Amino acid sequence: MTRIITLLNEKNHYLEKFYSLNEVELANFAQGQFDNLEHFYQTRERILDVLKYVDAQIEKAHGEVAQGGLIQESERREVKEALAIKDEYVARIIEQDIQVLSCIEMAKNSIIKELQEVRRGRQAVGGYKSKTFNQRLNEEV
Repeated sequence: MTRIITLLNEKNHYLEKFYSLNEVELANFAQGQFDNLEHFYQTRERILDVLKYVDAQIEKAHGEVAQGGLIQESERREVKEALAIKDEYVARIIEQDIQVLSCIEMAKNSIIKELQEVRRGRQAVGGYKSKTFNQRLNEEV
């Protein structure tokens, strides 16, 4: 059971890293700075890979403990505490991810508006072109 408690604490450690990473990048995204987006997602993926590995180790250790039987009350409390911490981090990370998606969506909408304005500007400029001038240019080329 000690192994499970150690693994749960390790998982919480990586959840804290994930949360901290989100916190830093969320501040950047809120300011419209998306230069670090690729690195942000790669780092998140690496942390998620570690979390998957830790989860697999927890499952393996749980299978071994289930065969053994008795669990002390102090160990049970430690497991409950570690799981409560995990749940808190997960809830906070979900909130952060919603904020990250919101920032990205706002930036995307802003870019779409800019592209639409450029398109309208090109159409307006195109309306002032004379057809004979364009034909002469095409003939000369």
